[in-house]
Amino acid sequence: MTTTKAEWNRNEWVFATQNKHKVSELNSIFREQLGIKVVGLHSFKGLPEIIEDQDTFEGNARKKAETISQVLGRPVFADDSGLSVDFLNGAPGVYSARYAGLGATDEQNVEKLLYELKGVSQDKRGASFVCVLALSVPGEKTFIVRGECPGRIAFHPQGEYGFGYDPVFFLPDRGCTMAELPPHVKNQISHRAHATERLIHLLNEKFDFDQKSLSKE
Repeated sequence: MTTTKAEWNRNEWVFATQNKHKVSELNSIFREQLGIKVVGLHSFKGLPEIIEDQDTFEGNARKKAETISQVLGRPVFADDSGLSVDFLNGAPGVYSARYAGLGATDEQNVEKLLYELKGVSQDKRGASFVCVLALSVPGEKTFIVRGECPGRIAFHPQGEYGFGYDPVFFLPDRGCTMAELPPHVKNQISHRAHATERLIHLLNEKFDFDQKSLSKE
């Protein structure tokens, strides 16, 4: 079955994550761009637990989106995102959320990252935030988009906004860390914003979305 434009004209989309920070960020972006509300998995009961056991962002995002889409029988998108540090050969990568171990807090992950980079000079602390979004649509192939935000790892945490590694992700062109940016500014330049922009472009291209008509429904 091919998904038609009419089937997409709804005010609520499912984002396959339990992370309320991510849901909040995507909500802000999608409401502004398409007038659509995003809901996370915490809005549903009885969904299967998904083990993120793939070795790429693309693999994990695809697995989450396809699994939940099959269960709910509706379009679902998912992301896998993380931090890639040049000096650490791309680590923590897909293990970003559990870099300091299963159940690790953001602070513990940041602490381990700074320990691993102890003594590393500023010019070797290059890094990128990476976000891969997978969109699973019943009757269609799964679509994949990727967004990145370059920067470097600061020597100390700074800022009170954001979550995860934001306090140590320094943006040279802004002269501050991601955690020092107000949410509305972060949502314009982040890896998740870039990936979402590509996803919206794909929706317009593949499904003939009319952003103005969608925002009115």
